[in-house]
Amino acid sequence: MEWYDDAIILGVRQHGETSAIVEVVTYKHGRHLGLVRNGWSKRMRPLIQMGNRVEAHWWARLDEHLGIFHLEVRHFAATRIMQIPFALYGLQTAAAHLRLLPERDCHPLLYKGLELLVEYFESPLLFAEILVRFEMLLLEELGFSLDLACCVTIENTKELAYLVPETARAGSQPEQPEKLLVIPTFLHKPDCHPIVAHEIRDGFLLTEFFFARHIWEPRRLVPPSLRAGFIKRLLHQLTTAP
Repeated sequence: MEWYDDAIILGVRQHGETSAIVEVVTYKHGRHLGLVRNGWSKRMRPLIQMGNRVEAHWWARLDEHLGIFHLEVRHFAATRIMQIPFALYGLQTAAAHLRLLPERDCHPLLYKGLELLVEYFESPLLFAEILVRFEMLLLEELGFSLDLACCVTIENTKELAYLVPETARAGSQPEQPEKLLVIPTFLHKPDCHPIVAHEIRDGFLLTEFFFARHIWEPRRLVPPSLRAGFIKRLLHQLTTAP
């Protein structure tokens, strides 16, 4: 068994004295693990850190085996990512989300979303917007899509402002808005991007509600502390930036 694919490194751990088991997400082969010989050496370790984009060559005698990776780095991002707290926590959050999916399941749109996160990690607002959209796409890939195009109260989608938790459909001008979830403007208006911190906060509160209802609670999972740490650092960055 053998394949070549574009990949982004999600994680790495030592295996034996000098080798490493590397976890990547690929465009065509999903999240995949493999052994990198001498991967724990001083020369190789910086090359296989989270966020680096690589060309992955995987081979094994049988498909169910762990297999061997040969990785050629195409873009170094890990060193810079580690210097930016919100970017580091954000990519770790995305990696944790991808582990909710079965290993080796192909999800090319999520790969492209992660690729955008790696590309724009130095821009807080854009990075945060991409991660909110990444979470919404992940919910959809897991079978729990949010319907922001269909309104339960009016037909004019330009006035959408809230999401009804019971139906996961959009609504407008509710009598009891405190019982609904706010839809940030950038999620339902074309060509609109977040410009203030509270829109980002509302976006993450929206996805968090459905992650808790459909994924974390049914699977008896603890919500990832990395995600909370990311949002805290991001909002601090946005509110203190000049």
